[in-house]
Amino acid sequence: MPSEKKYRADAVIIGGGIAGITTALELLEHKKRVILMDRDSRENFGGQAITAFGGMLLINTPEQKRCKIADSEDLFLSDWLRYSELSESDVFPRKWAELYCHTCRSDIYGWIREKGVKFLPQVVWVERGLYAPGNTLPRYHVIWGTGYELTRKLIDRLTHHPNEDKLQLHFGHYVRHFNKSGSRINECSGVIEATGERFSASGDAIVIATGGIGGDLERIRKNWPPELSEPPERIFIGTHPYCNGELHDQTMEVGGVVANLQHLWNYPGGVTHPNPRFEGHGLSLIPFRSALWMDYQGRRIGPQPLVGYYDNRFLWHQVCKQQKKYSWLILNRKIALKELAISGAEHNPAIRDKDIPGLIKAIVFGQKDLLDEMISDCPDFLTANSVEELAAKMNELTGSEDVDPGTLCRDIAEYDAQIDRGPAFYADDQLRRIAQFRNFRGDKIRTCKFSKIMDPKSLPLIAIRAHILTRKSLGGIQTDLESRVVDVQGEPVPGLYAVGEAAGFGGGGSNGRRSLEGLFISNCILTSRMAARSIAGARTQNS
Repeated sequence: MPSEKKYRADAVIIGGGIAGITTALELLEHKKRVILMDRDSRENFGGQAITAFGGMLLINTPEQKRCKIADSEDLFLSDWLRYSELSESDVFPRKWAELYCHTCRSDIYGWIREKGVKFLPQVVWVERGLYAPGNTLPRYHVIWGTGYELTRKLIDRLTHHPNEDKLQLHFGHYVRHFNKSGSRINECSGVIEATGERFSASGDAIVIATGGIGGDLERIRKNWPPELSEPPERIFIGTHPYCNGELHDQTMEVGGVVANLQHLWNYPGGVTHPNPRFEGHGLSLIPFRSALWMDYQGRRIGPQPLVGYYDNRFLWHQVCKQQKKYSWLILNRKIALKELAISGAEHNPAIRDKDIPGLIKAIVFGQKDLLDEMISDCPDFLTANSVEELAAKMNELTGSEDVDPGTLCRDIAEYDAQIDRGPAFYADDQLRRIAQFRNFRGDKIRTCKFSKIMDPKSLPLIAIRAHILTRKSLGGIQTDLESRVVDVQGEPVPGLYAVGEAAGFGGGGSNGRRSLEGLFISNCILTSRMAARSIAGARTQNS
């Protein structure tokens, strides 16, 4: 029988993303012995956060005050509860929402700043809400250096901690099971993938920090929202491929509750990654404001036109209500230069590398290099000098004759005609929303001023085929305010904790049906700090 490696510490953390790193760092502060293990390799330490854009929803910060935004905890919580549609029966999710609103200034923003991480001075206004208000005020803070900078700083703190001798890091370790001693979960076990060797790791606390389910498309389809029809044939993966939900299953096996997995936070603007790192890897376009959003036949989706920054759930749900569940974004080069943005650190090098001249250049002149790269290397980007030529290329890409050039031309012409009439006569809701964007300085710098699609000076035309892309799981393992996994009676499962996306960002779904956006990395930090405090406190009482 092959030998088995055995590890022992005060706490065992499964997952080396921001949630796992934060938990480990906090436990070292309390002088606890920590094992942090991850299925991925050492060079990918940090998980999805390495490539994340790094936006966080925060209030009462110096950045908000500098932008003359007078926010409050009560207003933030009111927005959260209304937009998320959390009910009184969502006991643990509501508690986590309340905790976040009351403590994010100190326990998230203050904690990050203490680690030497800064934010861009301009606060961004996301998820304003469509039919119901979302963020009443701008709250989205962008990390100067993106998620890459945050991850780098935290890993450096972790590996150079004064108590670093109490830390064990194990990579390539694939955890598959939890083991009990009596009623307490005190061990996890699995396999070292490079050698096939078995291992087990035991401790007084086992912490699940393995993310959500977005890396497993079969699981995504199984948990597809019931209010929608069948999921799309093609879905891109926009999260870490090892976020497969297997430890969600194991949690249920030992008595824990998993809730709200049907509350998916997908994005509608997924395109093929020019340099994919795994099968199905996609990129997420940050929605254009001045592009027309068309269905698979090249007809403008309506009657309510699709416009980003208002309600992401509405956007991807509307696309998925079409017969073929992908869409087309129709624009021109002028609009693309002003408004093109791709989520993540990789395609925002000026912010990632903290390059102030580069950032100013991108804002003033647009991201020409990025646009040219996507046109050259991404098969979903098409260009043409006429609507007829564009429609032909769209049909060639899909291998169909779905797009009718006459219909495409008509919908573009109707929109352009509105612009020709002048702002006093705008009846198109997209133009009204563009006007609202341009009233806020943070949006005006990347929003075109009522640009016609068929402007001869702005050619070529561009069509972008967009698929649904997985991003975050809003549901997950149910936890109390100490990040302890709870059973069906709401009582803690002894020894077992869940943090970050694995816990639905707190309580098994603190975002409810939709997120105010920017509550992902920040909630990884909050839930992890609460877990570490609980573990350290429990150890103190029992020692």
